[in-house]
Amino acid sequence: MNNEPHPALNALSILAGKRFPRTAEYDHSWILGNTMGPNPLWLAEWLCERMDLRPGMRVLDLGCGMGLSSIFLAREFGVQVWAADLWVSPTQISKNLHAANLTDRVFPIHADARKLPFADQFFDAIVCVDAYIYFGTDDLYLDNLVKFVRPGGQIGIVVPGFMQNIDGKLPEHLRPFWAQECWSWHTIDWWRWLWARTGLVSVETADSLADGWRLWAAWEHAAHAIDNPDAAQDDPG
Repeated sequence: MNNEPHPALNALSILAGKRFPRTAEYDHSWILGNTMGPNPLWLAEWLCERMDLRPGMRVLDLGCGMGLSSIFLAREFGVQVWAADLWVSPTQISKNLHAANLTDRVFPIHADARKLPFADQFFDAIVCVDAYIYFGTDDLYLDNLVKFVRPGGQIGIVVPGFMQNIDGKLPEHLRPFWAQECWSWHTIDWWRWLWARTGLVSVETADSLADGWRLWAAWEHAAHAIDNPDAAQDDPG
């Protein structure tokens, strides 16, 4: 039996190991086998560099997918996590939680982001990794979400986006990749404007991941190389 890692996974480890030391401790094969797009642990690790998560905090992982980001948050920061997703059932998420021995700290919930079943001010923080574009571009969505965070709490999101606005005709080089959901991709300035204008939150950080497109492309290359169609469905080219 050959237990050597796939060459594409070795390349990922070399590329991102120093940038994402926490994620480097996790099995990339496991991540690829459970992901629904870009590497959720890379994104969660980058996001949490700008957040203040402490043991015992209650955290909502909104749009958690298969629960990988929830597992990461619980393990790395000692927080309690409510893993909420509309497309993935709690039973599916629970399989990963059992394997990670985290059923006492991560609680899977089937929930629509627009109809969250939580008490006001229940959470210390809300995290959303690669899912906010599916509901959060609504002008009024933040009004609904912010009520679930205690005063002084935190909301952090990671989304795909553009460095420049697309005005008018769609550039030709984007057409092979483009899907209708991509119209929800925006710039950093757009997101800052969307949140800051409400007066509901103080936007402390709005930033882009350096060489994020290179990392995403490398991840998709690895996904194609080991034939994981779910991870490979979003190819940034």
